[in-house]
Amino acid sequence: MKLSMVRSGAMAAGMLALALGWGLQAQDEAAAAAATPAADDPSVLEAEVMPRAASSLLLDIVDAGDRAVAVGERGHILVSETRRDGWRQIERVPTRSSLTAVAAVDRRVYAVGHDGVVLRSDDGGLTWMRKRVQLFDRDNPDPRNGAPLLDVLFTDADNGFAVGAYATLIRTRDGGETWEYVDVLNRGGAAAPTEEELAADAEAPGLDDESWNFDAADLALDEETDPHLNGIARTGNGNLFIVAERGAAFRSTDGGSSWQRIQLPYEGSMFGVIGGAGDHVLCFGLRGNVYESDDLGSTWSKRDTGTELSLMGGATGADGATVLVGGNGIVLSRSGANDAFLATTHPDGVVLSSVLVLGPGEYTVVGENGVSFYQP
Repeated sequence: MKLSMVRSGAMAAGMLALALGWGLQAQDEAAAAAATPAADDPSVLEAEVMPRAASSLLLDIVDAGDRAVAVGERGHILVSETRRDGWRQIERVPTRSSLTAVAAVDRRVYAVGHDGVVLRSDDGGLTWMRKRVQLFDRDNPDPRNGAPLLDVLFTDADNGFAVGAYATLIRTRDGGETWEYVDVLNRGGAAAPTEEELAADAEAPGLDDESWNFDAADLALDEETDPHLNGIARTGNGNLFIVAERGAAFRSTDGGSSWQRIQLPYEGSMFGVIGGAGDHVLCFGLRGNVYESDDLGSTWSKRDTGTELSLMGGATGADGATVLVGGNGIVLSRSGANDAFLATTHPDGVVLSSVLVLGPGEYTVVGENGVSFYQP
């Protein structure tokens, strides 16, 4: 199959990336000189303490027992015991790479991000250790090489998964000390493009070639050979579900050892997924699309959201309420699975990337303007 000439550009926080203009970090000749970080590489430098870090770009938030933890650009990590205010930046975070996602199991917290970075905290987010970093290596043809990590899930303090660009799925069984790739595409490790695929792309006309003409086949949305994996969740039954770009999704019923690729009813990208009781999954993403399944994706129901704004983050509260957030400050909420989503707008009107449900009608949100308490 010929390699895609134009990718959809969707990643977890993909539309947020387009809106804010940051996207994947550039991997040019200078930055890609070596796979092992130099001592002065931003990926291994301590994050700078910034006076307005709480108002800078933040991408995810989680409740870590004693406090909430939020992560974002330039390795910024903030915590608050109240979860509503009093946010302070943590010092001595061992990376300046952008952190895209955070997960917690009791007091152990994990954060992942660009440059393949994985951080771990054993004290609820107050101190951090760097457990993984993987820079782009120009001599490595694997498309997962140097891929940013976009979401993280831990089933207990030691066993976890991280997903990212170009079908990257890695897992750990020892609390992040070591990581191994999982072949989510079931192609025996042959992740790199073949010589035939590279030759086919080389023969294709460039975008500035006057002979370039698109026919129906060119314009069709082909199935991505290595789709960006945007979100991962675990259901009440212990099964795993991953959402990706162009409607691709993956499910596992054996704890992540093997995966089945399925296609969602919507061909656009999904940016996140929430696991629920039994094998319930709720997927959300591009153009306000929300789909739910009670059988791990065998059948689907589309939910009316009343918006075409892309949805970037979501969470379920202790009372079963579900909240989704996204573009232009959109906040969708419902009290139960049988209720309709109600839309409100955050007063800042900016892109929101994640939400923490504190109680009925009480949320802490993060996004383009940092972290804030929101009560519709």
